[in-house]
Amino acid sequence: MTAAEFDTGLLAPGWAGSPAASATSDAAYLRALLDAEAALTRAQAALGLVPEAAARAVTDAAGAGGFDVRSLAERARGGGNPVIPLVADLTRAVGEEYGPYVHRGATSQDIMDTAAMLVAVRTLDLVLADLDRTADRLAELAAAHRDTPMPGRTLTQHAVPTTFGLKAAGWRSLVLDARDRCRAVRESLPVQLGGAAGTLAAFTVYGAEDPVALVAAYAHELDLAAPVLPWHTLRTPVADLAGALALTAGALGKLAADVLTLSRTEIAEVAEGSGGGSSAMPHKANPVRSTLIAAAARRAPQLAATLYGSLAAEDERPAGSWHAEWEPLRELLRLVGGAARDAAELAAGLRVRPEAMRDHLGLTHGLIVSERLSAGLADVLGRARAKELLTRLAERTYTEGVPLAGLLAAEPELKGIDLGPSADPACYTGSAGALTDRALERR
Repeated sequence: MTAAEFDTGLLAPGWAGSPAASATSDAAYLRALLDAEAALTRAQAALGLVPEAAARAVTDAAGAGGFDVRSLAERARGGGNPVIPLVADLTRAVGEEYGPYVHRGATSQDIMDTAAMLVAVRTLDLVLADLDRTADRLAELAAAHRDTPMPGRTLTQHAVPTTFGLKAAGWRSLVLDARDRCRAVRESLPVQLGGAAGTLAAFTVYGAEDPVALVAAYAHELDLAAPVLPWHTLRTPVADLAGALALTAGALGKLAADVLTLSRTEIAEVAEGSGGGSSAMPHKANPVRSTLIAAAARRAPQLAATLYGSLAAEDERPAGSWHAEWEPLRELLRLVGGAARDAAELAAGLRVRPEAMRDHLGLTHGLIVSERLSAGLADVLGRARAKELLTRLAERTYTEGVPLAGLLAAEPELKGIDLGPSADPACYTGSAGALTDRALERR
């Protein structure tokens, strides 16, 4: 087995082949680790702590490739992380003259955490682009269907009418919430630099009069934030990242859950643009994009929970809680990256069927507007009598399938009262249009 065959995503169609898969691969993590090492030497050179030639030599060696991912993975067992064997390989690649400047003053966690932040930033950039595409398409759908009536459903049953425009605007609002949180976290992700126990002591040995300035220089080299303190056991950056990613998975999961429901054969109010096939049933056009997003939304909270659990980290470097972060964080980035890709494709191809929505408004033979009729008839009959009458007639409508409007029209005490507009579900969407307009003002 070659390194290229590692973790191909055979059992993970939600992220396999996505840009996020490449951004979180073993090769991408190796690239981030090397970038972190090279940037550290450049930052030290910028402050005159190491020769410029050393910075060039380390950067060149780090960029040249030739590092064996599989070998690093196997040798990582010796020290518990891949930085230790990587430093040995990079030092050897740099050569005898400048090799001693590799990893100077740093500890393994400095490089691992910084690399994780680089991978996260690079993946979040992809996620943010897909969230923007999803939000743009949902805005188009919301505007186009601002006044398209459809049944509102609560606890799986018809409630009162709503509009598809408002539903799409709600999806978009969640997507924008996720985008804003991911963007804020992306801008806050910091480098890690603290040395053996978070005191920056080794850098003073190597001539740094102001090690904090080195942290700032390091952050500048990598375009990451400069932390106030080393965060070896202060895991706010990882927790913030976990929260933003879990929220994003859930936000996209809401879109997927609604599409899965509305695309059922017996509902068919929407459909994915190009459904997936079945190995056994030629007629199937399965909502695959929504299915994969829904799967991601179910897994993300548990992955985030592991990362939140790692906040309780003892001492100045924990045994186990830090190590427990690596795989869940990568999997969370992959899941959300894949879900964001699928959401953009889902929104782009979503087919809306207003005629089915309109037909379904009549399935309850007028019961869907019983709330409106109750309020209107209270002015004529009094609240208690209106409720008693509607409850009795609604039961007949439910059991006999007789239109509620017809039963009301046959009531002597309602003779001469025109219930037409009040009985039309399409005329009872409340402020759905105005709410949709308001939601679309958000950019």
